[in-house]
Amino acid sequence: MKNSALLLFATILFSNTINAQLKPVKYKDGSQALNGLFVKSAKKSSQNPGILLLPAWLGIDKASKDIAENLSKLGYNVFIADIYGEGNYPTNTAEAGKQAGYYKKNYEIYQKRIDAALQELIKSGANADNIVAIGYCFGGTGVLEAARGHLNLKGVVSFHGGLGKDATRPVTPITTKVLVCHGADDPFESKEEITAFQQEMRDSKADWQMIYYANAVHSFTNPEAGNDNSKGAAYNAVAAKRSFEHLKLFLNEVLKK
Repeated sequence: MKNSALLLFATILFSNTINAQLKPVKYKDGSQALNGLFVKSAKKSSQNPGILLLPAWLGIDKASKDIAENLSKLGYNVFIADIYGEGNYPTNTAEAGKQAGYYKKNYEIYQKRIDAALQELIKSGANADNIVAIGYCFGGTGVLEAARGHLNLKGVVSFHGGLGKDATRPVTPITTKVLVCHGADDPFESKEEITAFQQEMRDSKADWQMIYYANAVHSFTNPEAGNDNSKGAAYNAVAAKRSFEHLKLFLNEVLKK
């Protein structure tokens, strides 16, 4: 009996370890080959909640992988999107800036690329009507575009993402819930852009929240960003922890588990 119990425990432990592993997923947007990562929820749920994760401007990195694995342990199916695709991966910040700038300008293409990843998350087992998109930096801009583009999402969460958009674009109703986690000292978002974004949220009748974190600049959630605030981008352990707690509160509110 004792040996059977130990065997059962080992089987469960092994199963949970397997479930927590990120698995490569090849998919396409038109003719563009893409390479995402999926991690299955470590907890069974009839609701199959899903999280679409949009990484920062350098693409899928260690930070996004770590976050995806942590969220899977909390009971979410997570898909990390590949925005750039094969043949287009940046090798430095200059290339990343050029790539990200293209998608920010061509927002409809960005929205379509995000939707392609969303469909893969659904194919992987997430409930199509029980999904939140989260994004970091360039990905934070992306989740706001997903909300503006009316993708089928219960909510979006932007971490130190770009907030601005072309003022000539029409403002349409936003029905998905919005949470913005923002460094109070982020030098890359002007007061004018922040004011315009907040007005957009009001005009679109969105259910939105914006939380500021003291002494935090851009990239405050990324441990690989260093700790020198004077560079404009730096890790802040306190802000990272607090924003993750705010994410969990948001997920508990908008998703069924």
